[in-house]
Amino acid sequence: MDEQPARMTAPALAAVRDELAAREPVFHHPRLGTSREALDRQAAAEFEEVGASGRRYGREFVLATVHDRVARGLPDDPWAAGDFHCVALGPQTYLLTYDLRQGDRLTRRATVWRRTADDWEAVYHQGTVAG
Repeated sequence: MDEQPARMTAPALAAVRDELAAREPVFHHPRLGTSREALDRQAAAEFEEVGASGRRYGREFVLATVHDRVARGLPDDPWAAGDFHCVALGPQTYLLTYDLRQGDRLTRRATVWRRTADDWEAVYHQGTVAG
């Protein structure tokens, strides 16, 4: 029996998957903006993150931490995100899962995205160390 489930994005969601994949890793794309205001626009008011340690973080802590990291400079070794999959959770709400390689570290990532009237906002994000 295979422990890893086969993951496929429904053809009808391929465009959504591609649009959301271009936003990942969440909060780390200079083209989406790195100012505090730009980061605020990317996160829903109720945004929450669960880190690799299992600890929960609120919106203000996450955005302040990301803004501080960006102010100190983005990492020289780019992060490689891939193996994106998308499922619809409800009206205009989607779960995007993917792998993120940061040097030798592999994490499995999941972001819940919601489409707003004029953009996307992240509602929830989680990363789990996989190797």
